[in-house]
Amino acid sequence: MGRQVEGWPRKMIRLYAGMVQDVGDGVYTDDTEMMIGIMESLTEHPDFDPALTAQRFVENFHGFRGYGARIYGIVDRLRRGDSWDRVGTDSWGNGGAMRIAPIGFFYYNDREKLVQTALLSAQITHRHRQGMAGALAQALAVGLATEHGVRKQQVDRCSFLREIATQVRLVDHEVADELSRIGSLETAGGLEDKIEQIAAAFARDISAKGAVPPALASFLLNGSFSDTVVTAVNCGGDTDTVGAMAGAVAGAYYGFSAIPREWVVPLENGEKGRDYVVALGKGLAELKAKQMEEM
Repeated sequence: MGRQVEGWPRKMIRLYAGMVQDVGDGVYTDDTEMMIGIMESLTEHPDFDPALTAQRFVENFHGFRGYGARIYGIVDRLRRGDSWDRVGTDSWGNGGAMRIAPIGFFYYNDREKLVQTALLSAQITHRHRQGMAGALAQALAVGLATEHGVRKQQVDRCSFLREIATQVRLVDHEVADELSRIGSLETAGGLEDKIEQIAAAFARDISAKGAVPPALASFLLNGSFSDTVVTAVNCGGDTDTVGAMAGAVAGAYYGFSAIPREWVVPLENGEKGRDYVVALGKGLAELKAKQMEEM
């Protein structure tokens, strides 16, 4: 959905598209392709192997998906044989956060493991403290949403934000401060009101600090999966990434069945398309369930 208007300001979306509410041609972007790599890695090695994850990033890499400039150099260095822990840059971008949902889900019941793995995963490509802090915030949000969804508990915005910001502040206080600002946003009003409010409050750009807060706000200000994603995309900016992150948190809470069928059917379905991703998700959930039974 976000790919259709990626880079568009909020006002341009409103003027030329009205309200984006469909998935267009169903082609996914770099966010999903890197997320697939993490899912594959966790399926093969549930304790998380950064070297294996980096290898999956390289194997899955397709430039037409819309990757940021720095990732090309990282992939080239990995292909030449450089170690995963020597290729990351000082990027403060949102690339570590956009792909991290599977880690938040898979370690949702082990907060210490979740934090450690989220930071480790981000460092493959993003070594700036804000890039890592944004990834941690997104992973924690998915983990908390999963926990609440499993227990069928309503999400309390204040405690949800407090728990995330407390952990994130240990990595970067600026990202934590931006997250805390979500608490001052109003939940009343329709989608247009929420979109305008979030668009005015946050940068919604390629930075971790600018992209993660509006994604979480889109989830916390709404009451359904579809409203969360539509809000995130229509805020403008780095729409594919903000939309992907908001959808990941909402999906963790509401579940796969909450995704409108008319959004699922048109999705690309090639070698690593819709059916492959759904199967990966189910397999990872079954692996997690088996782990918990053995605890």
